[in-house]
Amino acid sequence: MKKVLVIGATGQIGSELVVKLRSIYGDNQVVAGYVPGVNVPDAIRYGGPLEVADILNPKQLAEVVDKYEVDGVYNLAALLSVVGEQKPILAWNIQINGVLNLLEIAREKKLSVFTPSSIGAFGDTSPKDHTPQDTIQRPTTIYGISKVTCELLSDYYFHRYGVDTRSVRFPGLISYTTPPGGGTTDYAIDMYHAAVKGEKYACPLKAGTFLDLMYMPDALHGAIQLMEADPSRLKHRNAFNIASISVDPEMIFDSIRKVIPNFEMVYKIDTLRQEIANSWPNSLDDSCAREEWDWNPICDLECMTLEMTQKLKLLL
Repeated sequence: MKKVLVIGATGQIGSELVVKLRSIYGDNQVVAGYVPGVNVPDAIRYGGPLEVADILNPKQLAEVVDKYEVDGVYNLAALLSVVGEQKPILAWNIQINGVLNLLEIAREKKLSVFTPSSIGAFGDTSPKDHTPQDTIQRPTTIYGISKVTCELLSDYYFHRYGVDTRSVRFPGLISYTTPPGGGTTDYAIDMYHAAVKGEKYACPLKAGTFLDLMYMPDALHGAIQLMEADPSRLKHRNAFNIASISVDPEMIFDSIRKVIPNFEMVYKIDTLRQEIANSWPNSLDDSCAREEWDWNPICDLECMTLEMTQKLKLLL
């Protein structure tokens, strides 16, 4: 890609991805797309081109693409799992109708498109451990349903129209730069915040609830690496399993206690979050991503905990 548009540039992933992409391609080569009414961090606002780019407004999107001669799009517009259950119609509009808007523009203007999927694309009937790349997907949340639909739409536009669509199924992403955004796995971010603030943490998920997590730098690297990958190697496109850390709340708690020995945690189960977590995999098999584009995460739980606590101490 030569000129990139990031839709959802102020969100959990987008705010860090824009900075990373600008460091690689140059500040003026990466357009940060946002919607009015959101807070735009200074690094995004003053670091390069900034445009209103609402995925529900295809005319506006097309104008931004033309203005900057964009040839690649990272689409990060979404409502996360818990918020999606509270606003299912809005989630559907953003994550299905919005994606369809973008794919049509990509078809007309020959764009490459990255729209991430999620571990939420799996459901109760999917294998729980080392969930395969290709397996049954019957999610029970609007978030998961929209992600499966998006995977299929993206594949359709690739096979039918030749649109260069690519995607990964992100696990829960852990970052110190943005606050939790309403995802089921955001409990882990909350836990780090509580530990650094010296507060007792009330965990919303039961001990023994295993979920895949990933430190944000690995997630950013994976997204960029996939979009730069040789297309002739890609047997799968939408979407690759990628994995890094499979943990339950007790394991995160124990890793934090090694750094902050006085940290305390109790359990206060959130029924909705627990129900969503129970429907998701314990761990993913990411062998296809490793074989087809050399995916290889760097940060393990100890690495993530050390960096999260150190960085948050400087910010909070």
